Amino acid sequence: MNTLEFTLPAESEAHEPPEARGLSRDGVRLLVGEGASLSHRRFADLPTVLRPGDLLVVNTSATLPAALVIPGTDLTVHLSTELPTGTWLVELRQAEGKSTAPYPLGDPGARYEAIGGAVVTLLRRFSRDRLWEATVTPGAFGSVVGYLHAFGSPIRYDYVPRAWPLRYYQTVFGTEPGSAEMPSASRPFTDRLVTTLVSAGVQFAPVLLHTGVASPEAHERPYPERFRVTATTARLVNHTRAAGGRVIAVGTTAVRALESAVTADGTVATAEGWTDLIVTPDRGVRAVDGLLTGFHEPRASHLDMLAAIAGRDLLDRCYRSAVEGGYLWHEFGDLNLLIP
Repeated sequence: MNTLEFTLPAESEAHEPPEARGLSRDGVRLLVGEGASLSHRRFADLPTVLRPGDLLVVNTSATLPAALVIPGTDLTVHLSTELPTGTWLVELRQAEGKSTAPYPLGDPGARYEAIGGAVVTLLRRFSRDRLWEATVTPGAFGSVVGYLHAFGSPIRYDYVPRAWPLRYYQTVFGTEPGSAEMPSASRPFTDRLVTTLVSAGVQFAPVLLHTGVASPEAHERPYPERFRVTATTARLVNHTRAAGGRVIAVGTTAVRALESAVTADGTVATAEGWTDLIVTPDRGVRAVDGLLTGFHEPRASHLDMLAAIAGRDLLDRCYRSAVEGGYLWHEFGDLNLLIP
């Protein structure tokens, strides 16, 4: 199976949170690909899979309710990323039956009035047929983030047929609002599981990366995103690797942040700002030894990052096993641990 062209069966899509399927957050399935072996677990088994001295790097970005309905139209605006200038990258989506699709039209200067008095004004195209740079005026609210929490809703796509409250899109690590879509690899963690992992000798280190929209139709390379790696996290990563432990990123966002902070000598340093790094097999990884991630759609650009970490053979075997084994995809789905 070519990992970029495999067919995803409709029954492999997670249509609702695991809680709606009678599971706890950490009750989702976990496919472990480590070296030559594959094993089928539950996420709650993670403390028995990892080793004392391993370091989990987690993203502390919290999810914004970043979807705005435009009254009197069939359009929804997804707020993606706030730029250093104070403008935003936004995506226009148009209703198509029970789902939405990217809206390819629009003109510079077009104004869209949302519920609660906010106005989105298009300035210029940022990417072909998808993203615009726009101003967002939050009406009587002092900030866009405050406005979103009052009137926005979580971004969802057609494979999630009904709305779920924002709390279903938050992770136990999310402390700083800023992501348009949930850093979903962290979703299965619970307070109890974190305590069990720490008791087993597994450490945690925070990074920050605010994710933009990842429209399932686009498969575009990631565009610049805001990130932060603190001195404490850099020190923990460097110490773990020097001591022979494994640095395992929780989610592709954590990989992008951490690899953006790698210096010329291969160590991790304090870093903050905007990263345009794209991790591919040709570039490779220098700070990450493994990855805990959800399953990604066919042709998704993230698969290149997974191949850079795990290698093509392990990735192929995991995805073949996941499809055949009925694992679930998307933000409410199952997880894959990749350790080459």
